[in-house]
Amino acid sequence: MNDFTLELDLDELVAPRTASPAATEPVSPMPVLIDVDGGQGPAAPESLHATGIDPQRLVDLAVRLANTVPSFTSEWAAERLCLPVQLSDEIFWQLKDEQYIEILGQNGPLSYRYALTNRGREQAKRLMEFSGYIGPAPVSAASYAEFINWQVDQRSKASYEDVKAALSDLVLTQTAVDVASLAGTSGRSLFLFGPPGNGKTSLGRALHHVVAGDVWIPHCIGIGGDIIRIYDAQCHQPHDVSPEFHNDVDRRWVRIRRPFVVCGGEMTIEALDLAYSDALRFYEAPLHVKANGGTFLIDDFGRQHVNPEQLLNRWIIPLEHNIDHLTLRTGQLIHVPFRLMLIVATNLSLTKIGDPAFLRRMGYRLLLEAPTEEGYAQIFEDYACRRDVAVPSGLIASILDRYRREDRDLRASEPRDLIERCRDICRLKNIPVELSLETIDLAWAGYFGAAMETHSREM
Repeated sequence: MNDFTLELDLDELVAPRTASPAATEPVSPMPVLIDVDGGQGPAAPESLHATGIDPQRLVDLAVRLANTVPSFTSEWAAERLCLPVQLSDEIFWQLKDEQYIEILGQNGPLSYRYALTNRGREQAKRLMEFSGYIGPAPVSAASYAEFINWQVDQRSKASYEDVKAALSDLVLTQTAVDVASLAGTSGRSLFLFGPPGNGKTSLGRALHHVVAGDVWIPHCIGIGGDIIRIYDAQCHQPHDVSPEFHNDVDRRWVRIRRPFVVCGGEMTIEALDLAYSDALRFYEAPLHVKANGGTFLIDDFGRQHVNPEQLLNRWIIPLEHNIDHLTLRTGQLIHVPFRLMLIVATNLSLTKIGDPAFLRRMGYRLLLEAPTEEGYAQIFEDYACRRDVAVPSGLIASILDRYRREDRDLRASEPRDLIERCRDICRLKNIPVELSLETIDLAWAGYFGAAMETHSREM
């Protein structure tokens, strides 16, 4: 078959690419929803116009993608663009008309093999100077905001019993359980403070698991010619869609488990804004945006490389209006939803925070104090039970006596730490795990750096 005949045959197989009357109508930012695995997800777009993205931006993305391989098929391109095959073909036929793409042949019924022409490769090089993004097609910023807000608003609320169950492994006062339950059931922010080692981080993690479920987030959003990547394999755990829905959902969106993002002392004020890569020429969303629909925990607040008051002021507007403002390098200000549970955990006292405007906007504040001796004993016994380790009679009383003699504050994390070091010791000696005075003594010395004590073998 000669080139002329091949082109005629393929043209006859493709439906005319004329704009429908609906193509001039505005597209609702809220995705069309379909039933997916017992829930609702975004339906695959039926036209380029329905993507909510300027078709020329999709064409530019397709040229950059095509430039990464010598040749490709319809299915290959559709899979990487996360678009239906018919839409990716529509893009490549437009590129064929502009002489950026040549058709090498058919790869099956209504499936083709393409390659960039020399003119197309020159165009790809020009496009790469403005944006180096190559990957799934973006969704609009408006669509992202609408769908995230809708999902959070539709989510069922946790009950008091749900929160108590999630906190069941922690030894807390009734006041702590009640305040944590208020935060967990309302989804409001929570400020945890108190001396170190008493369960602030553990409580924050437990509260995240109070609300189950998934959330749909986009691979990226497009704002004009700029791309902001949202999906992050290090922060997000995908929850795959059943194969029967693969072609029905909009694959520009990823269904994930509710995200749980933790930032510690490494966080800077710059990390809370868009990060532009000069090498890749697109933006990475800040971590709190990646936490939308889930929980964002700022751990060890006060140890960041930024003034605490400056960091707190950063959250005032988002907490007040559920919207955050981010700035592109051009100076353009964009709005993104702030729909997450913010938990701030700190060893600082409220008097050292010194920002009443921030504290007023936090939903709840909770002081986690050092445990009482009775609470310490319960934590010790509970953890030993979970590790299937017997606690000899009188052992905990001996440990508490040593705390008093050495004038050490009790901390809720230390029963776990001491028991784990006893397990290390027994593994090293290749003996069954036991909590004797001797193993506790060595564990104590290795943990606190204290002097060893001499004990008889009798308990």
